[in-house]
Amino acid sequence: MKKNTAAWARDLARKHLEIPLPRRWAHTQGVARQARTLTPILGDNVDLLEAAAWLHDIGYAPDLVDTGFHPLDGARYIRDSHRADPQLCRLVAHHSCALIEARERGLAHELASEFAMGAPDLTQKLIFCDMTTTPDGDQVSVQGRLSEIRKRYGPSDLVTRFTYLAEPHLVGAVRAVERAVVAPPSDQ
Repeated sequence: MKKNTAAWARDLARKHLEIPLPRRWAHTQGVARQARTLTPILGDNVDLLEAAAWLHDIGYAPDLVDTGFHPLDGARYIRDSHRADPQLCRLVAHHSCALIEARERGLAHELASEFAMGAPDLTQKLIFCDMTTTPDGDQVSVQGRLSEIRKRYGPSDLVTRFTYLAEPHLVGAVRAVERAVVAPPSDQ
């Protein structure tokens, strides 16, 4: 992957989110800030994780919506229009347990056949960044984030149902990253 992918990703996300979706843009900036806090445990993956943080919600951009499922729409866009690194496309496609929501939407086959799962360690870290950031870009606990999503979408929405199905995986990923930040692996 080329250097400064994160800077390219930031500019691309800004282009598609800042004006039409200012709150989504605020969230995206917060997720990228969270990614940078993980620098001590990322090794060579600093740029990749930050780029994924910038692009994880680009599929919400009104000019990019195709299926209406933002992980799939975003990953297709960066793959097809920008020939983005396959690792980056996989992270965007599968961020925050997207395959579980894809099943609820009837899009699991499309998502899985077009984009293999990303590296589990990086996927976990992207979950941490997304699930500890509010829609306004502030830090929040994973439980606070899940509660906010459920309140925003309402009890009968597909997204709310998804959060209950994915909760063990989302919370587990956040807890694993929190443990790694407290006790980073040694280089020895």
